[in-house]
Amino acid sequence: MKEMVTRNRSLTPETEKLLNNQIVLEASSSAQYLSMASWCDMQGFQHSASFLYEHADEERMHMLKLFNYINEAGGHALQPEIKNIKHQYQTLREVFEEILGHEIDVTRNINELVDHCINTKDYATFNFLQWFVTEQREEETIARRALEIFDIIGEEGVGLWTIDIEIGKLHGAGNSNDA
Repeated sequence: MKEMVTRNRSLTPETEKLLNNQIVLEASSSAQYLSMASWCDMQGFQHSASFLYEHADEERMHMLKLFNYINEAGGHALQPEIKNIKHQYQTLREVFEEILGHEIDVTRNINELVDHCINTKDYATFNFLQWFVTEQREEETIARRALEIFDIIGEEGVGLWTIDIEIGKLHGAGNSNDA
């Protein structure tokens, strides 16, 4: 039976492993954003909290997209154990600095996956990953824009209140020229 299953799969074990590693990153992103959203809620940054709750859901959907692809290609998607989620932050800016750093790491990982697919001539997985390539550009753009808002508005006086409101408007900013 095992021989038959191996023959009916289009993913190599190495590609399956790399895709499962990406699942870990997406699940970690979701958990981190959920924790950040909770912290924002507790600090009174309700617009930032809403933004992050929504992003936590998006990251989970990215994970499920990978899950479905792996399983449909004859592999075995694995539910990761998520550890070391940070729950406390010093400032709202710190939250968004961490988001940008994390999104850059996810982009690098996606690019390595794409490179692997090119090198192994796995064009089906390469094609599947193009959605993630585009999505990561949007994620980085939104995170950069959030940090620009801190610099433009400033954090003194009503600055943090105004920043919180503006962050609430950012969703989808990577697809718009006026954000």
